[in-house]
Amino acid sequence: MSTLEPGDPFPPVTVQPVGGAAFDLPDALAGAYGVVLFYRGSWCPYCNAQLRAFQRMEKSLTELGIKVVALSVDDEATTADLVSKHHLGFPVGHGADARKVAEATGAFVNEDPLYLQSTGFVLDPEGRVLVSVYSSGAIGRLVPDDVIGFVRYLQER
Repeated sequence: MSTLEPGDPFPPVTVQPVGGAAFDLPDALAGAYGVVLFYRGSWCPYCNAQLRAFQRMEKSLTELGIKVVALSVDDEATTADLVSKHHLGFPVGHGADARKVAEATGAFVNEDPLYLQSTGFVLDPEGRVLVSVYSSGAIGRLVPDDVIGFVRYLQER
């Protein structure tokens, strides 16, 4: 397992969103800046705050052409409750295979119970990693204000 560095192509990861057809990353984000969030689970207060923050900033993210996708090991019912509770408008995937995703992306895995630690990526429109943020525990994650500022800077250069 190695981490994804700036310039690396984001590896293929299939996302099964609540109430929709499965899609593959990074293909589903092609042509847009992408934010990929692995969150620990609906039980994690820090993850809930992060997802709510990205939803609150939806207008600013959309104006800059930034698409957000989140993913966890939670089952579909639990994920559907989370999406409903926080009125999340971006795709939220469920049933992730923690070990496979970690193998592909370098994300940290918690073994017992099994879940992915918080991991975030900002991708360019070609699906290459611009920024990777790996957390080995409860705290340390991408925040929307930083993503917005970063993409704005890239677009203005």
